[in-house]
Amino acid sequence: MANDSRKIKGLTLHFMPNSEIAKLDTVERIKKLLRIILDNKVVILQGRLKPEEETRLIEDTMIMIGSIKGFKGVELEVITPDSEDRGFFEKMRFGLAKALVGQQDALTIIGPASVVKEMKKDPKKLEIMMR
Repeated sequence: MANDSRKIKGLTLHFMPNSEIAKLDTVERIKKLLRIILDNKVVILQGRLKPEEETRLIEDTMIMIGSIKGFKGVELEVITPDSEDRGFFEKMRFGLAKALVGQQDALTIIGPASVVKEMKKDPKKLEIMMR
C-alpha cells in the first residue's frame, strides 16, 4: 500500500461517571471537561452540571475561540427522563431524590463544535450530527 497522507480521524466518546467530578468545585469541573473536549473528544457525563456551571463552560469556550487554533466552541445538550409518565407519588419521590443527590439520572453530552455539527433533541430522542 502506498504511503497515504490522508489521516482517518476517529470519534472518541469519553464516558464520565458523576462520581468523577462530584467532589470538584465549579472551576475544577470546567477545567477537567475542557481538557477532554480540547482533545477533540465527546464527553458523555452521567448527570448534569449546575446551570451556572453550564453557563461558565459556554462563557469559557467563547473566550477560547479566538486563541486556540481550530477550536470552534462546544455543543452541549442534556437528556432527562420523561417525567410526564410518572404518577404523583413517583414524581414526589423523584423530586426529593433530586434535591438530595442532584439530577444523576440525566445525561449531558458535550462535544467540540469541530466534531459535533449539531444536536437535535425532541421529547423522545437526541440526534447528534458529526462533521
